[in-house]
Amino acid sequence: MSSSKTKKLTDQELQNIAQKIGELESEADEHKAVIDTLSPLNGDRKCFRLVNGVLLERTVKDVLPALQTNHDGVKNIMNNLVHSYKTKEEEFIAFQKEHNIKVISRS
Repeated sequence: MSSSKTKKLTDQELQNIAQKIGELESEADEHKAVIDTLSPLNGDRKCFRLVNGVLLERTVKDVLPALQTNHDGVKNIMNNLVHSYKTKEEEFIAFQKEHNIKVISRS
């Protein structure tokens, strides 16, 4: 594979990872907003949760732990993607140096 093709593929891969990180950040923020809203409420209070397109009636005490678990999972995946992005970026920089590739910005 040519170095220019490898550069383009790596650029695209980095862009895809960055986009997914952005999506997960939004999702984590949404989870956090709901957690912050529900936390001060009485645990027996009725609330609704959308699961796979189905609206379910639950109580705050039932929904909050699941939301927290989901939030933690999203944050964990996001952290893994950030680590993956940094690793891929370091590999890309090493590849550029190895093949003497210089990036020229077009203004």
